[in-house]
Amino acid sequence: MPTSAIRLVRFTGRLLLALAAVATLVVVFLALIALTDGAGSGLAAWLTTLGVGAVLAMWRGRRRSRPARLVPFLPVVVAAALTASVCIPTVPTARRYPPALPFVTTQHWSLTTGSRVAVYHYPPANSGTRHPIPFVYLNGGPVRGISVLDHRFLQLLARQGYDVYAYEQAGGGRSDLLPMGQYTISRSVRDLAAFVDRLNKGKVDILGFSSGGAVLTRALADPSVAARLHRAIIAEPGPMDGPTAHITGHKGRKSARGLAPAMTGPRSTHVPRYAVAFGLMRLGLLTPDSGLIGQAEGDNAFTAADLGSDTASAYCARDAHRIPAEDTAQNFSFSPAASLRIQRTVKDSPSIASQLRQSRTPAMLMIAECSSQVRQWETTVLAHDPAIQRTQYMPRVGHHMWNGLDDNNDRAVAVITAFLQDKPAPLPNSPTRDEIPTFLRDHK
Repeated sequence: MPTSAIRLVRFTGRLLLALAAVATLVVVFLALIALTDGAGSGLAAWLTTLGVGAVLAMWRGRRRSRPARLVPFLPVVVAAALTASVCIPTVPTARRYPPALPFVTTQHWSLTTGSRVAVYHYPPANSGTRHPIPFVYLNGGPVRGISVLDHRFLQLLARQGYDVYAYEQAGGGRSDLLPMGQYTISRSVRDLAAFVDRLNKGKVDILGFSSGGAVLTRALADPSVAARLHRAIIAEPGPMDGPTAHITGHKGRKSARGLAPAMTGPRSTHVPRYAVAFGLMRLGLLTPDSGLIGQAEGDNAFTAADLGSDTASAYCARDAHRIPAEDTAQNFSFSPAASLRIQRTVKDSPSIASQLRQSRTPAMLMIAECSSQVRQWETTVLAHDPAIQRTQYMPRVGHHMWNGLDDNNDRAVAVITAFLQDKPAPLPNSPTRDEIPTFLRDHK
């Protein structure tokens, strides 16, 4: 073999060894991030990795000539440079709240639970019929700001004569953060009760959407909270308790996930620090209150584009190429760590089925044709809440049922107002409790 070829083989071998050493050190660093729960913004793992790498480099170079002893340190230097980016914040570490909305005043209410929440009020805009019972909206997330798309829907309800209130749950949008350990599904229910008390207008009608629907379901299972509610609308609910959360089953008809164009805009997950933090949290390898990134920093970093295909999953496949902008970059707010924390408290909670069977608050369940929710999350509520008077299966819409497309908002308003006014439903009452097995079989 020619000398040049031999040199090339040796160089290639050394390069591969160096790359393997870099990769090994990076893996060690990530393992240490998980083991130390990101202590010290990741510096504990970084310094330990650097120390281990330096010791191994000295051991490998102990019999080499003086200049050659430095060669084993090259992978350590490269790995140190790569992993250092995980330890350096690229956004402010103090919470940056979204600016005020131009079309509604943001109020801040301090609740008896200790939460301080952002509140929005849309007085009845209809000079004709005005409905005396306040209407409260609980948005989804959990721990996400109310989108501009949802604000437009609330304005539409106000134009129907409803006195509409909405609040961003603690940690979401313009509401104050909580210590991470205080984010629980039980706290969300207590905040709801405290909000109604602070409103001080008697019983309220309430619409709970997605994770807000799960909060509402649990409120209906708590007699002390349910006593504050006049009528309840549970729309596309998340799992109501631990046993329900562990159900894996059918979802609705095909959504736009995998069909819609990729979301544009900056992504925090393109930055190594946040890709590692959010990725390991999602895998359960970092706790929500990890020392790697603080709650405020994570909220500041997370963008709408980071939701990826989750947004597309809220729309039918037929709408894949016309998904509306749900929010503005300035208004978007989501707390990934707090959201995971609440979801875990749901998964760890015992069954509330026996308590829900005692519910007496008139309720309605709304289910979307292209739902991205597990069907049994929805039908379990129907099966156990005897006070659900009607179910409205909404055709041609996905999880986000009021989305500004076609007449979807008007159809949702018609369903909601008919129930609140105890008028005939615009759609068949389907599925009923007896029809649940057939519904699960046929609507997937």
